Amino acid sequence: MVQTPTKTTVTPFENKISQPLTKQPITTLQINLGKKCNLACIHCHVEAGPKRTEELSPEICDQLLELLRRFPQIKTVDLTGGAPEMNYGFRELVATAIAYGKEVIVRSNLTIFFVEGYEDLPEYFAEHKVRVVASLPCYLEDNVDKQRGAGVYQDSITAIQKLNALGYGTDPNLNLDLVYNPPVPRNADFSLTPDQVALEKDYKKYLAEHFDIKFNHLFTITNLPIGRVRNYLETKDLYLPYLRFLETHHNESTVTNLMCRNQLSIDYLGNIFDCDFNQMENLPARTKSGDRLTVSKLLAANTLDLIDLVATKPYCYGCTAGSGSSCGGALV
Repeated sequence: MVQTPTKTTVTPFENKISQPLTKQPITTLQINLGKKCNLACIHCHVEAGPKRTEELSPEICDQLLELLRRFPQIKTVDLTGGAPEMNYGFRELVATAIAYGKEVIVRSNLTIFFVEGYEDLPEYFAEHKVRVVASLPCYLEDNVDKQRGAGVYQDSITAIQKLNALGYGTDPNLNLDLVYNPPVPRNADFSLTPDQVALEKDYKKYLAEHFDIKFNHLFTITNLPIGRVRNYLETKDLYLPYLRFLETHHNESTVTNLMCRNQLSIDYLGNIFDCDFNQMENLPARTKSGDRLTVSKLLAANTLDLIDLVATKPYCYGCTAGSGSSCGGALV
């Protein structure tokens, strides 16, 4: 374990990096369809759960569909939540994105397959060849249930087996990726996420031997100090020490590959952010003139490329610490 540094301040992220964090041409839309979810995981920065009701409206859904139809530069549509499958517009967005030649990623908690009304999701995913990115924060049962709730591990294993039976993990057109999240820090002995390549081998070996499970890739994602993670850290007086730990392990070579540079993150109200983390912290993306962006403004301007600089905060160190972290795992 690595001890917390003794530094008492956190350097502004924009002062740490060697050059301005400029936006690149947009190729990915990450859309948060809402906060409705059948789980309430302690590491969830969205703070989603069964009691949340916020979701996409028909009006915003129509605007998003028009984005997909109008802009061929969009290569990937990344659908998140909550449980994205539970929120309004999910299936229409999937169908339209596929029809216009986009890769579709669904970030699924897997247990949704066993909720009434969603039992057909495995077959739906396979039919539309969506890429499933599924949370499995450890390959051991006890660790998963501590983070995500009792019984979640066994339901997740059964769900993956259902996907495997349809060809996920073996058919080159049916990709299944798993996501590792470390436990939320409970004391000042912080550590970085494990080496992604080595941990993927451990996952594949264990899951194959015990459950005959196959998957494509493992993504290691750092817990950023926002949402429920920040709330917990603050109760333990660990919030600032954790930020300082992340800053101390900043790796400049990750900056080129940061996911915020070529994506737009869109919330269920149609507001635009540089990334999902900024969305949860309500740090909006802005034009050169300082205007906040919405989907309707992109459509009116007939361009996706209105942002010059990515908005940053100290929690951005979570994406640049060590090997880096993104929705696609390690960056270097």
